[in-house]
Amino acid sequence: MAWINVINEEKATGSLNDQYKNLIEPWGGVDNILKIHSLNPESLDAHVRLYKMAMYGKSSVQRREKEMIAVVVSTINQCHY
Repeated sequence: MAWINVINEEKATGSLNDQYKNLIEPWGGVDNILKIHSLNPESLDAHVRLYKMAMYGKSSVQRREKEMIAVVVSTINQCHY
């Protein structure tokens, strides 16, 4: 399994720390899929903006349908996230 170096919430500074504060999940941390961008905070910002546009932006596909598509794709990819 590949390993990507990340900066954890406790060690984040500057813009990364600011972004992390907005991304804390109910379980108390930032999801790993987002932390992979920690060495490049600009890419984290782009990832979050793309996700929000895809999931919440104007579309003929309803939100619940988008979530169902995401579940199917994750299952096919054997992604337990």
